[in-house]
Amino acid sequence: MDTVYVYEKVVVYDTVYIEKPIQIQSKNLVIPPLAVSEREIKDSYTENTNKQKNEKKIKRKLLHKFQYGIEAGIGLKDTDLAQEISGKKQQFGENIGIWGSKNFFSFPLSLILSANVYHWSSTFDLDANKEDTYLNGFYFTSDQQPLLFQRFNNKHFEYALQLKVAYEWKKFRPFAGILINKSIYKMQFLVPENNVLNKMEDFKTNQTNFGFSLGLQYRIFNRFLLSAEYQRVKMKNFSLKNSSFDFDIFKTNNTFAESKINFGIMYSISKP
Repeated sequence: MDTVYVYEKVVVYDTVYIEKPIQIQSKNLVIPPLAVSEREIKDSYTENTNKQKNEKKIKRKLLHKFQYGIEAGIGLKDTDLAQEISGKKQQFGENIGIWGSKNFFSFPLSLILSANVYHWSSTFDLDANKEDTYLNGFYFTSDQQPLLFQRFNNKHFEYALQLKVAYEWKKFRPFAGILINKSIYKMQFLVPENNVLNKMEDFKTNQTNFGFSLGLQYRIFNRFLLSAEYQRVKMKNFSLKNSSFDFDIFKTNNTFAESKINFGIMYSISKP
């Protein structure tokens, strides 16, 4: 048996590409030059730190800024004097005032200085020409000049100066302070003129009194605050004087107390 051999012929073809430049004629072809833009690389940590510092500076500046404004309100006043004379205590009154505040510390603790004028209505009216009161009668000065009581009521003006410390928390501002006030009570007597008792003279209080105040303010708008306040003052050696007569209708070394509750609204003229 013969052996048959089969051969396979493999032919490999390879393609060769040749690059040749193509001649192109440009007609007014303009290629703009490459522009390299600058990009600022910011340090986010440094930027945030500076922002926080600026915010703290602005906040500190606002805290230390001097603010001022006006206020008005109404209130009730209790006095031992009215209770002793007539048995009636509470008086209704109105007040107006000015105030200024400044923060001297790094936290919201401020000092407030205010000056107010109060007008208190009368709760009794003693008139010797209309009724018999326990003040009716003749009184005598130290040099024995006669005085005849005419009238007295507790309607009066009051002038007060306060220094308060306030702490601002959110919209609330509680405060406490000291105050100096002067209540101008007036009593009328007939006094002698040319040895005849026919001249009407006023005898007024003139002493300065000291006390304290407690209260709370609430901010309703940027420039407006509501206020509620309690005040208590002691009037030591209460007396009514006249420059022409050495006379005091009340006993020496007496002390009367005044207590007030005031409600008001404050307006800031300066920008908050």
